[in-house]
Amino acid sequence: MGGLVIDTRSDQEGPRGEGGPAREDAPVSGRGSKRRRPFWTELPLLVGVALVLAFLIKTFLLQAFLIPSGSMQNTLQKDDRVLVDKLTPWFGAKPARGEVVVFRDPGDWLAGHPVEKPNVAQKFLSSVGLMPAAGEQHLIKRVIGIAGDTVECEGTGPLKVNAKPLAEPYVFAGNTACSTDAGGQFKVTVPSGHIWVMGDHRQSSQDSRYHQLDPRGGMVPLTDVVGRAVVLAWPVDRWTTLPVPDTFDQPGLSPTP
Repeated sequence: MGGLVIDTRSDQEGPRGEGGPAREDAPVSGRGSKRRRPFWTELPLLVGVALVLAFLIKTFLLQAFLIPSGSMQNTLQKDDRVLVDKLTPWFGAKPARGEVVVFRDPGDWLAGHPVEKPNVAQKFLSSVGLMPAAGEQHLIKRVIGIAGDTVECEGTGPLKVNAKPLAEPYVFAGNTACSTDAGGQFKVTVPSGHIWVMGDHRQSSQDSRYHQLDPRGGMVPLTDVVGRAVVLAWPVDRWTTLPVPDTFDQPGLSPTP
């Protein structure tokens, strides 16, 4: 006569011969586990990535520049910071009339104008794009004439492009559009691959007008143009974009073939 069999094994014991079931909360062996690295060991890598990204942005997208003088007043003041578009030239864009552009010194334009030299740290931070470029051989002016244009000044103005007088609201208050000194009286035609530039502070800007005796006749080669200044970024209370003035949109400004 069969009787009731009572299983007296503990719930923690497995089937016979199996040594008991594995518990779900059993500790995992440390042999295959990975310990998280301390933050300070990853910091050099993060800094390196940040520097590379800053360098790429500065080289191909945007670069900050420090305004060293008052030659572009009142559009830009000394010690302002501007952001320069370096991307569109990669797609074939060329400087247009009215744009404010940064360019490398095309032929000792800065000779006799002392420039504060940056220290080693400033040079490094500037080279990777973490500081505005300063103390370098760069200038900033407004494009007045492009290839094929005839630009002229007679008396105190107005400045003419292809015989069209320009209304220039951006010229520094109290200045005349043209200067009456020897360099300020001219009539030039811009050759292919070059631009003619002038500062907004007309009586305080050593621009194309005063380098007509140079080998390039005061013209700036397109190959020396770094890019177009698109934003006045600092100080923040003067933040603004730098659009092309309406005066350069007037009909008939382009030269007649």
